[in-house]
Amino acid sequence: MAAAEIAAPAALIADPTRAAAKDVSVGALAADAVRCLRLAGSEQPRLDAELLLGHVLGLERTAIIAHPERPVDPGRRIEFDRSVARREAGEPVAYIRGFKEFHGLELEVDRRVLIPRPETERLVELAIGITQERLRSGGAAPAQIVDVGTGSGAIVIAVADALRRAGLLDRVRMLATDASADALSVAAANLLRHELVDPVRLVEADLLPESLPPADLLLANLPYIPSGVVPGLPLAASFEPRSALDGGPDGLAIIRRLLDRLPSALAPGGTALLEIGGDQGATVAGELGRLPSGWSGRIEMDLAGLPRVVIVRRPGEPA
Repeated sequence: MAAAEIAAPAALIADPTRAAAKDVSVGALAADAVRCLRLAGSEQPRLDAELLLGHVLGLERTAIIAHPERPVDPGRRIEFDRSVARREAGEPVAYIRGFKEFHGLELEVDRRVLIPRPETERLVELAIGITQERLRSGGAAPAQIVDVGTGSGAIVIAVADALRRAGLLDRVRMLATDASADALSVAAANLLRHELVDPVRLVEADLLPESLPPADLLLANLPYIPSGVVPGLPLAASFEPRSALDGGPDGLAIIRRLLDRLPSALAPGGTALLEIGGDQGATVAGELGRLPSGWSGRIEMDLAGLPRVVIVRRPGEPA
């Protein structure tokens, strides 16, 4: 049942007397929600319940856990019950709350963009390290950084924020692209939220604009799930844009297109970091054989020991 069709929140159905109660505690609300979400098939019902309750009450999750006796007024109870009903229907917590934490930052997200995943933080960490090493080695020209398929802007914003904190942001030029104008609207809101509108330029493009200076660092988290697998993903994924998930028959159609563009997209001495699926390492390793002579490519594992980031380097000295 869609959220808009729900006449009575599921938690109220579970305990209809609660609506009239004068004092319902945080702990009681959370317990009811955990039961409902567990029955609905949530993989982490307690976490979901505490995050949603914290969002409704304007509290950190730690405050929910530490003070279960805190009373909740009727208006907030109804708001929370509706949030729980949306989660029961499969909607991701990030969309219900309207934001997702990524690399220590809060990013606005909605159904126009993919929800940033924790595994993508490995790509961000590599990007920060590579950029800092290049800048501190004395390169005179500003480093050109391009984020392809930016979505919510998660990657480019996380990298820009880290460079700003390191005092290096004025030594880079940053561009983020996406084929979706809707996604770019979300990215623009996140750039504004984190005061990065000036350092990062957004461009609507299929992978890369036709005329673009070669990048010193190219970043991409493109769709990599095989088309036949998408319908069988967890229900929450059905709320995300299919175009941000579907990577073609074997999941690598769009990544191959970008690999083919690298000879013109990467500057001498440049590096590309491309996220892949944890089961695609062997296939992608074969694709790296198509790189021009002298180029190098390897696959970096994530914290779970799965193939996660393809690192491609073009020979030559950075400008």
